[in-house]
Amino acid sequence: MRREDYIPDESVVKRANAAVAIELEKKKAMDMPAVVYDSETKLIYHVYGDGTRVEIGKRLREGRFSERTKQKT
Repeated sequence: MRREDYIPDESVVKRANAAVAIELEKKKAMDMPAVVYDSETKLIYHVYGDGTRVEIGKRLREGRFSERTKQKT
């Protein structure tokens, strides 16, 4: 590929965020729960179309994978 054929990082991020927003709206319209992670409380929820949140789990590991593997070696 030529350099002119690449999409800038900003465009990729915008498109990814738009895809996530569309998928969340789709789930809301179909009355399906969406899985949401709350980074402040480190809990995972099912969020339903009517706004109810049901806790389904918590984050088990801390840090990035590369950081965890460096600590072990």
